[in-house]
Amino acid sequence: MGTLVARLRLGPRPPPLWMPSGGCGRRLLGAEAGAGAEAGRQYLQRSIVPTLHYQASLPRLPIPKLEDTMKRYLSAQRPLLDDSQFRRTEQLCRTFESGLGKELHERLLAQDKQNKHTSYISGPWFDMYLSARDSIVLNFNPFVSFNPDPKPDYNDQLTRATNLTVSAMRFMKTLRAGLLEPEVFHLNPAKSNTDAFKRIIRLVPSSLAWYGAYMVNAYPLDMSQYFRLFNSTRLPKPGRDELFTAEKEKHLLVLRNGNFYIFDILDQDGNILKAAEVHAHLKYILSDKSPTPEFPLAYLPTENRDTWAGLRQELLNNGNKEVLGKVDSAVFCLCLDDFPIKDLAHLSHTMLHGDGVNRWFDKSFNLIIAKDGNSAINFEHSWGDGVAVLRVFNDMFKDSTQTPAITPQAQPAPVDSSQAVQKLNFRLNDTLKAGITKAKEKFDSTMKTLTVDSIQFQRGGKGFLKKHKLSPDAVAQLSFQMAFLQQYGQTVATYESCSTAAFKHGRTETVRPASVFTKKCSEAFVRAPSQKSTEQLKEMISQCSKYHNQLTKEAAMGQGFDRHLFALRYLAASEGHKLPELYLDPAYGQINHNILSTSTLTSPAVNIGGFAPVVPDGFGVGYGVHDNWIGCNVSSYPARDVREFLQCVNKALGAIFDVLEGKPVRS
Repeated sequence: MGTLVARLRLGPRPPPLWMPSGGCGRRLLGAEAGAGAEAGRQYLQRSIVPTLHYQASLPRLPIPKLEDTMKRYLSAQRPLLDDSQFRRTEQLCRTFESGLGKELHERLLAQDKQNKHTSYISGPWFDMYLSARDSIVLNFNPFVSFNPDPKPDYNDQLTRATNLTVSAMRFMKTLRAGLLEPEVFHLNPAKSNTDAFKRIIRLVPSSLAWYGAYMVNAYPLDMSQYFRLFNSTRLPKPGRDELFTAEKEKHLLVLRNGNFYIFDILDQDGNILKAAEVHAHLKYILSDKSPTPEFPLAYLPTENRDTWAGLRQELLNNGNKEVLGKVDSAVFCLCLDDFPIKDLAHLSHTMLHGDGVNRWFDKSFNLIIAKDGNSAINFEHSWGDGVAVLRVFNDMFKDSTQTPAITPQAQPAPVDSSQAVQKLNFRLNDTLKAGITKAKEKFDSTMKTLTVDSIQFQRGGKGFLKKHKLSPDAVAQLSFQMAFLQQYGQTVATYESCSTAAFKHGRTETVRPASVFTKKCSEAFVRAPSQKSTEQLKEMISQCSKYHNQLTKEAAMGQGFDRHLFALRYLAASEGHKLPELYLDPAYGQINHNILSTSTLTSPAVNIGGFAPVVPDGFGVGYGVHDNWIGCNVSSYPARDVREFLQCVNKALGAIFDVLEGKPVRS
């Protein structure tokens, strides 16, 4: 199960979750094999196993034993505390475990038994996201960018926008028709990812299907979040936002220069518009000379959620109900930018936050396409984790590059786009204009504080590390511990998450990469490398890897401590209890102040991904361990120095590789 895990970041704010698509078989029909076969272009595939076939029989997310949670919590606290702090935290754990914690745990178990349709974490987790009042920009929405189309001329903005849009719609149609391959993690694909197995398993009742897959070492994943991918948005409300989905709506929302356009991307029968017509409508929008509005509405979703809720009500009161409804119910938001990307840092800034004018951050996702065809998805986080996002991302890339809807030489359809495309106009009063102006000022001043930079370590990657029987992820995480110790002289709270999507309505669990093993190993490398032999250092790296694997496997099985403690705290608050002393302990606050917030994903479709730090004095570390290199894309606010941190990461990886190659470590 360990390799099933996807890692990400978490702090007091909820994190993005990256998860591999599970290697599901993708079968393209003969009719779909080339561009222009319109009849066959409605679907990505026609899975013989219904999309949600395994959903009813997914196992339930377990609630860990309270004593196990306490042990794991103390193990994670040990490298962060001195002896006297640790003794105090240990005492608080004992008191909690035998007192109020025990009572809360028993009530949580009873509550869970009464709600077998879901998981114990699902409700509280939704509540946490939707009740958060901070701006969703930087604090919540991450981005993941596509690799360029392998065929250079297909990266023309209009061509790529058409192809990615049509592929996204084909995914939506396939999902809603139940023809999308179920999301399954195959540990033995030769047995489970075959047509023969699929023909058998589709005949097994849904209530038993999971067990059939399990018998051949396949793990179906929860797909309950997928329906929120399309026609969905987060609506700002005072105190707690709401999720809204309107599956019957047929129009696409397009933003360009801060102007809003819509056109029906599905016809009256629910079929995707011909690619040549999509091509024509997008060409029409790209040729529109309308300047950026004086008061760009898109700044409003970048505001504090309560502020935005008040301004949205003002919009509704001022005669904008119909146009806002069109924005909220659109299948997704396509953002066409009028400039090329200069470098990786510019790419990260553009896709993570942009200039605030040309995104609608509340939509389930924004598909962003720059002038040179550089593309990314920026997604709103409250509706779900990244399992669904990375699946649609991978399938869109594969479909748009292997069976593109149009070629660069294709001509748009001879249709009157001026009739089909509607430009949305908003009625703004002085209150709204003042609100937009203030939102712009806040947005601009905040974005100026964010720095993003990246490195590529070229000496080796997954292949080299696996040859040395080491977990590539463990080595990357060790390098972050070493780098931070080198730069700031301490070990700090570190977050990495894994998906619990192997369970019904599973969300995420946290891996805590800062351990007594990584601390000891980091100190040996950073402070006194000459005092240890190469073999001793190699053994210490190996211990870090083994322990990291153990933590990862426990988390994947729902056996971490973070979600359990979160649920107990949520239950205490909902029942009106005074907060147990364990949660008032400075050590609890410190371990949840995640200075190193980390997330990894690798996929043939992914160029780079990123997110902001989750605390003002933290780093947001996006990374990927590839076959022959290791990439790192890191963000920070002024309290931290990104460039120096990346230099330290590079040095740390070099030292680790030196040891593994049998060379002495250079101090």
